[in-house]
Amino acid sequence: MTDSNNIFRSRRSIRKYTAETIPPETLMEIMQDAMSGPSAMRKDPWEFIIIDDKKILADVTEFLPHGAMLKDAACGIIVCGDIDNAHCNSLSYMLQDVSSAIENILLSAEMRNIGTCWLGVHPREERMEAISKYFNLPANIIPVAVIAMGFKAETKEPQTRFDINKIHFNKF
Repeated sequence: MTDSNNIFRSRRSIRKYTAETIPPETLMEIMQDAMSGPSAMRKDPWEFIIIDDKKILADVTEFLPHGAMLKDAACGIIVCGDIDNAHCNSLSYMLQDVSSAIENILLSAEMRNIGTCWLGVHPREERMEAISKYFNLPANIIPVAVIAMGFKAETKEPQTRFDINKIHFNKF
């Protein structure tokens, strides 16, 4: 596992993966971490589709212009939100809750030296519609992102984009 003191800076978008599969128990640990994130009023509106079928992963790349790495990933996770289960049925609350789950997936995977790449779906209507249609999602389930995941076949140096000018105390 990666040193937790550096987990935030060492997590980088990885687009090259080995052929190694992710053990099911490791994947379930990552998903448990995903669902440990905060959620407005504990509504937990997240839903996940784990894809490990190479044909389906290849098909999904057709909907995501920057998603070619999915073809070589061990799996992809489509992260969705259930608008009917979101606090006040609010899109904003749902997106916040689902985003916390996404970040937890990215960090949990990084702790296990598994690479990830977050591919945006929401609010791109064409991407949302294509994924909804392909996976036959009910109208209340909104695809938010796809995460490519696999053991790293590339390394990237840790980084930070810290900018002291972005920090304001007591006023803007």
